[in-house]
Amino acid sequence: MKKAAIGFRAKTAKAIAVALTMDDGLPAYLARWEVGLHDPKVPATGQPHHEVMELPWTAAQAAARPLERRIEEIAIQMLSGLLGNLQSRGFDVDGIGVVGSPDRKLDRIGNPHIRAHAAEGILFRRVLEVAAMEHKLQWRSFSDRNFEELTFPQLRKTPGEINQTLAAIGRAAGRPWRADERAAALAAWVVMRHG
Repeated sequence: MKKAAIGFRAKTAKAIAVALTMDDGLPAYLARWEVGLHDPKVPATGQPHHEVMELPWTAAQAAARPLERRIEEIAIQMLSGLLGNLQSRGFDVDGIGVVGSPDRKLDRIGNPHIRAHAAEGILFRRVLEVAAMEHKLQWRSFSDRNFEELTFPQLRKTPGEINQTLAAIGRAAGRPWRADERAAALAAWVVMRHG
């Protein structure tokens, strides 16, 4: 089987995923998906910390934990489906890259609504990490802040070469090819480069 990697751009209740393989030393497009990370039958899984944001932070964390566990289960099932899809096409996924909200001291955020958004940003990145661990995959997370500035040097190519390669991947993928798809592709590339 040929090797592949999946990059994710974590968002609230969903993620953009792009799968790449290496072809003659350059990343090549395999597939992309927009995947749900919530249970439509349990609407609170879409924004679990909004459901409990009026509680004191410690109580809110405890109250949100059952919803977070359900979201973890969904992420594990979703990743299983993507791995199966790629395996059926002759590709074995070595690792995943996840672009999302960086960890922060949530207890220091005084505004409950802002804290709920921050907690969910971290949560939806973290559940993808949990899914990778469950599937015994190597994984690497990246902050969505200054992501390209931090990752471009790791590829040992000029910014122009990187941008040309990402544009070629985008042409192969077709529209839409936005910043989220580009970030997911770049995360997959970095993971393959440092596999």
